[in-house]
Formats: sequence, C-alpha cells, structure tokens
Amino acid sequence: MSEKTLTRMDLSEAVFREVGLSRNESAQLVESVLDQMSDALVRGESVKISSFGTFSVRNKAARVGRNPKTGQEVPISPRRVLTFRPSHLMKDRVADGNKG
Repeated sequence: MSEKTLTRMDLSEAVFREVGLSRNESAQLVESVLDQMSDALVRGESVKISSFGTFSVRNKAARVGRNPKTGQEVPISPRRVLTFRPSHLMKDRVADGNKG
C-alpha cells in the first residue's frame, strides 16, 4: 500500500485538469468547499457526501482513563471529536483495492 497523501494542492490540481478552471480559481474552489465543510462541523452539523461517507461531530463524556505506563488513574475531560463513517460504496471500493 502506498504511503502517498492526497493534499489540498493535489485536489486543486485535479480540479484544474478536470474542470478547466484556472489554477487560482481551482485552489479557491477547493478552499471554499473545505471551509464550508469545516464550518458545518464546527456548528455541530453532519457533512454527508453521497457515495463517499459522512463526517460528524460526537460529544464524548468525561471519564477516568489510566496512564498505561504507571497505571495511575487520570481524569479525561469531556470533548467533541470528529468521526467519519464511510458509505457502503466507499467500503466496497477500498475492499476491492485490497484484491490487487
């Protein structure tokens, strides 16, 4: 499996090649989409992208954790965490990629 990471620049370059916008317009479009997604998540909304998956924010309650090195109990404060649930189509695409 490749260690390559898809970056914002890669996305804007793909928009540039596929859509035909200028490089600057492509970068602005990618930034705008990512900003819209981020803003929705900050507001506590889910972001569902058909055939890809759903990003959502989940509230985790306070709990007591344990330091694995010392075994000492440590309080963990409540927090919001970002979760991603892939669609069935995405799961199937990833699984099919494992066959090659």
